[in-house]
Amino acid sequence: MNAPASRFFGALDKVRYVGPDSDAPLGYRWYDKDRVIAGRTMAEHLRFAVCYWHSLCWPGGDPFGGETFLRPWMHGTVPMEMAEAKADVAFELFRLLDVPYFTFHDVDAAPEGANLVEQKDNVAAICDVFEEKMAETGVKLLWGTANLFSNRRYMAGAATNPDPDVFAYAAGQVRIALEATKRLGGANYVLWGGREGYETLLNTDMKRELDQFGRFLAMVAEHKHKIGFDGPLLIEPKPREPSKHQYDFDVATVYGFLERYDLLDDVKVNIEQNHALLAGHSFDHEVMLANALGIFGSIDINRGDALLGWDTDQFAMDVAELTLVMHEILKGGGFTTGGMNFDAKIRRQSLDPIDLLHGHVGSIDACARALINAAAMLEKGTLEMPRAERYAGWNAPEAKAILAGERTLAEVADRAIAAKLDPQPRSGRQEYLEGLVMRSV
Repeated sequence: MNAPASRFFGALDKVRYVGPDSDAPLGYRWYDKDRVIAGRTMAEHLRFAVCYWHSLCWPGGDPFGGETFLRPWMHGTVPMEMAEAKADVAFELFRLLDVPYFTFHDVDAAPEGANLVEQKDNVAAICDVFEEKMAETGVKLLWGTANLFSNRRYMAGAATNPDPDVFAYAAGQVRIALEATKRLGGANYVLWGGREGYETLLNTDMKRELDQFGRFLAMVAEHKHKIGFDGPLLIEPKPREPSKHQYDFDVATVYGFLERYDLLDDVKVNIEQNHALLAGHSFDHEVMLANALGIFGSIDINRGDALLGWDTDQFAMDVAELTLVMHEILKGGGFTTGGMNFDAKIRRQSLDPIDLLHGHVGSIDACARALINAAAMLEKGTLEMPRAERYAGWNAPEAKAILAGERTLAEVADRAIAAKLDPQPRSGRQEYLEGLVMRSV
């Protein structure tokens, strides 16, 4: 290797809060982790996590060009030595950013085994390394997961694969990753169905695949309880890419799936901005709906490119968008076991190690500023007061009786006739509310 992995970032100091007026080249202008907002510190509200895959494993390639980053831990002949060198860089990154959590896929952190026995040994070995580094740094695991989409065996899906042997292999891989997550004290376990979908209906039995997917998740939930893992399982909705149609399309689709297969007690959602856009929704729409349905769990924080139709995974910097998202998170009571995971990558032209720090620092500040904005909006009732006014009629006794199931369709209709109701439309005041948000940001 070119240099010791632990010195990858050079002699940098931990990133600290410097205030909004500072000219320091690398510092938090809005993220003051100990500042109390709405009863919690910023660190407790935001629960930031750095992901292993984009930060440490992505080589900078795209469909038209290969590796640009030339990371030293990606070039070697002894896989476990490379994994340990990668862990050195990872925990140095976590330390410099001063974040409380990290996240990983099994094959991000450990070499992929030639079989499940080798896979288990490799994951156990890297867990030994992680435990030591977590004890040294105080960094915790927000969630772990298994990569059930990269290996060619999963080209037709994992749980939804037409071959039961692939289903079984995936079950083995998840068992290893779930047990590793428990060992490391992970707060959640994520299942991203990157290949759980279809390319064409010409060779697809959709009902069979959905039943397989439902049974797979039920088995994971059963094993979670068996080993005493207390955290929730999280499904990450995504509509397309890589599959043309994926079964976990959006929050609404996932909710219907969980209800159909009786999984609502064990599974919640991990929502990503880029995936929300690909599904034709806004980020705050998906968060609001997840809270409304009682399945909000965690967030992958990134952003997509409006000019491109795929998952670009850029660092989230849009404070206005993030303010509306934080508003819905706070209104729903905030995170419990979840947090804000940086499922984001620097651009392939961002070659310097410090670029990795700048991407995280800028996005952390954007999220912190959004939290400040959202807390102020909730305290003032910026959106909640107009919303309450708009729906105030439903607080009347007769309206409450309708929603409580105490009136039949005929009774409601008869009342409208007897009262000679002639309701007139009222303004939704969208432009006024947009102005309020703009002034709050």
